[in-house]
Amino acid sequence: MRKNLLPVTALLLGTLFLFLGNGLQSLLLPVRGTAEGYPTTILGLLGTSWASGFVLGCFFAPNVVKRIGHVRAFSVFTALIAIISLLTGIMIDPIWWVALRAVTGFATAGTSMIIESWLNERATNESRGVIFSLYIAITLFGVVGGQMMIPFGETTTTFFFMICGILYCVAMLPTLLSKAATPQPLKQVRLDLRGLYRNSPVSFLGILLVGIANGAFGTLGAVFGRQAGLSDSTVATMMSVAIFSGAVMQLPAGRISDRVDRRYVLAVLAGVGALAGLLIFLVEPNQVWIVLTLIAVYGAAANALYPIAVSHANDFATPEEFVKVSGGLLLLYGIGTIIGPTIGGPVMTATGPYGLFMITACAHILITAYAMVRSRRRAPVPVAERDAFTPVNAGTPTTPESLQLSPRAAPLDELRDEDVSDNPEEEERSNEPV
Repeated sequence: MRKNLLPVTALLLGTLFLFLGNGLQSLLLPVRGTAEGYPTTILGLLGTSWASGFVLGCFFAPNVVKRIGHVRAFSVFTALIAIISLLTGIMIDPIWWVALRAVTGFATAGTSMIIESWLNERATNESRGVIFSLYIAITLFGVVGGQMMIPFGETTTTFFFMICGILYCVAMLPTLLSKAATPQPLKQVRLDLRGLYRNSPVSFLGILLVGIANGAFGTLGAVFGRQAGLSDSTVATMMSVAIFSGAVMQLPAGRISDRVDRRYVLAVLAGVGALAGLLIFLVEPNQVWIVLTLIAVYGAAANALYPIAVSHANDFATPEEFVKVSGGLLLLYGIGTIIGPTIGGPVMTATGPYGLFMITACAHILITAYAMVRSRRRAPVPVAERDAFTPVNAGTPTTPESLQLSPRAAPLDELRDEDVSDNPEEEERSNEPV
């Protein structure tokens, strides 16, 4: 195992710095925008723009990598993110921020796909489960670590924008200095909406709604906190608590879903998330400990929904279909994260900051209702025939490339045989050391 992990150490280290920057920038922009007095609708469009760029990047970034190679593409994408993080600190203008955020989302998808394909190339069937878990954990700690930098500086200056630029530049170094072989060309992403719905209607609608709720909270949660009178350090803690409570809840919820109908688990978790959201919306708590407690409950329920919905879809899919189904659901989740902030901004403008949780509660109520309806129309997969639950963190962005690392995917030898390029020049370049 040590022999398998050593070649990917540099990639994982670069990943940590990349997501430290992502976590810091994703929280910094709404906090600074709120301080500048930007309309909530515009702040919501920051999330819409980023998610749109990320989804487009999953489709079109492989073409860029194919043209210029993995190393050059990774350098270009990361340099773009670093440049934009510095530009947003110089150009304090909401329209520019929204436009630049789309480029950041596109480039983030590109860097993530390259890292994930590199990890997949170095993994074996015995080690990829460990590598996959490490990758997800590093993205989680990176995002949370970046968010928790906020209390240590002043958000109304260019300080944190410069820190973001430094983190992104450092993220390039381990990968550029690595001697790991360049992986095979990235796979072209395809989204078969009809096929996804036929596979599992509950997962299809559920993941779209989860994306709407998580996209709204992920983008506008910091705006809610600042408008509700919370300090920057409390806002950073609130956002981190939501992610960590969701990560902790995934395992017990997943184990329960291995034993009972997953649709019941989805219904209960969505119901808890809806209840927490409604309490925040109706009570409008102003004591910090009450807000953090309710956010912890909300995050635990909301962030555990995605992996259970994916597991439910994979119960009806063959191992060979795992990557196709899970990749499609991941992109469907991305579409939901585009819709969520777009709706959330105007609603918060009309109803106040607590209106954010009216959006999330509506999404979770629909999940509960539809899961219960479908549980009466289709029998569950027998327990003995289900795939074992595998935690997947929906709080950090991953691309369909990461799914190749999942232990539930087809054996890696089969995947690599199918993905070998017909272009001899590409194949020769793929074997050159980095």
